[in-house]
Amino acid sequence: MAARLLQPSRCVRPDGNVLRNAMGNAKVVAQNTNRAQTLPVRMSHHLGALHLVRSDRFNRMGCRAVNTEVMFDGSETEYKEWKAHIDFKGIRDNSEAVQKNADSRKAQADVAKVVELYSQYLDIKNQSDAVREERNTSSGKMKAKLDDATRQALIEEGKSLKEKGAALDEQLVVLEKALQVEGQKIPNATHPDVPLGGEENAGLRKEVGTQRKFEFPIKDHLELGEKLKMLNFEDGSAVSGQKFYYLQNAGAMLELALVNWTMNKVVANGFTPYITPDLVRSSVLEKCGFQPRMANTQVYSVAGMDLCLAGTAEIPLGGLYMDKVIEEADLPIRMVAFGHCFRTEAGAAGSATKGLYRVHQFSKVETFIISTPEQSDALHEALISMEEELFEDLGLHFKVLDMPSHDLGAPAYRKYDVEAWMPGMGRYGEISSASNCTDYQSRRLNIRYRPAGTETDKKGKQKKKPLQFTHTLNATACAVPRMIIAILENFQQEDGSVIVPEVLRPYLGGMEKIEPPK
Repeated sequence: MAARLLQPSRCVRPDGNVLRNAMGNAKVVAQNTNRAQTLPVRMSHHLGALHLVRSDRFNRMGCRAVNTEVMFDGSETEYKEWKAHIDFKGIRDNSEAVQKNADSRKAQADVAKVVELYSQYLDIKNQSDAVREERNTSSGKMKAKLDDATRQALIEEGKSLKEKGAALDEQLVVLEKALQVEGQKIPNATHPDVPLGGEENAGLRKEVGTQRKFEFPIKDHLELGEKLKMLNFEDGSAVSGQKFYYLQNAGAMLELALVNWTMNKVVANGFTPYITPDLVRSSVLEKCGFQPRMANTQVYSVAGMDLCLAGTAEIPLGGLYMDKVIEEADLPIRMVAFGHCFRTEAGAAGSATKGLYRVHQFSKVETFIISTPEQSDALHEALISMEEELFEDLGLHFKVLDMPSHDLGAPAYRKYDVEAWMPGMGRYGEISSASNCTDYQSRRLNIRYRPAGTETDKKGKQKKKPLQFTHTLNATACAVPRMIIAILENFQQEDGSVIVPEVLRPYLGGMEKIEPPK
């Protein structure tokens, strides 16, 4: 099934004449179609200058509503301004497997509805093409020498065909919108080795180290950080609100050390370094699989502008190659970026949100790879192996989990999570993840590559091979707050000081131990 779904030649690409003839009549269709409805306007909240629109849940599944005039079946699903290059033919030909996959991931997808809409689209498209051919034939007849009656009859026939064609083209626009709405609910395919079910079914890929045994009462990172004058949540809250903070003294230096050490390690593995924009267009964020416009969204949007604060450098890195064609010889493209991350953490509560574990703003080093389909599985294994080496070098005890189907989100074909032991919190906490998104993001970002070599066409001539969609992968190399938690809690000493991991000492001026400033 997966192989079939990767063929870009099967994507629905509307005929240019269809769009030219129909876009001006879209409102008429909305008014005249019995099933068409206008959606209610969503209410939104404001946080200072930031416009925060809330959604049902954050699962990186859907996209922003831009034009909601035309709807089918009384649904309140929203229409997206941009179009994903979805393989509707592949979905139709494998409908049972596609629905089974969506169900295994708890996706709210109706594959039968997509197949029905696609069938309607093809039927109307064939009718529209037939009418266009009739118009061309009729127009050709007008070039001949005709008597007045015959000429007038052809003129009337041409008018009738023009009206019929316009009506069909308007239906195509409505159907294409409905196809995009329903088709974008379908998640990526799933790797055959991914465990099925919820988080409790996650598979253990690797475990490194063991839990440290303490001979004294354990402190959590918040108590340690405040006594060491590294963390200042009180003033952060007064200046910016809850879940904001200042890193100061050794806290500020530790962030810089972690970022510089990580960037150096990753760049040495062949990655090109970037520092990315903090603001991105909402459409770019949507094409990467995030939801900026729904209730309980994790995304901050800027009021009055089509811009959002990025929740990860994955978004601007993916956008860097949007609508571009890459030569196969240039793949894979490996990128690593230092960026700031902004998240609303809507709905988060409980002890898991304490201190640095869940905050609204933090720094992160993120890797992003663009590859051919044949390269992506091996690159995914290389990514997680690189992460394992990073965290092992820091001396952390951690587990690497093969995440089950319910926890993949829409874009990921397969995802590994890394959870480090955090003794002060008394549990393992996620510090990283690595995902292979295959062509899910590239079909939305329109990132394609030209395969090397040529092929023979039907006439026996050599021609370039058709463009294919790339695969994309991403992995977190260093989420700074979670790394600070793991370091403070695992390497704390009885006197309240913290031993600095050896690999970070050159980036801290040789500092071996963090102690309260004198």
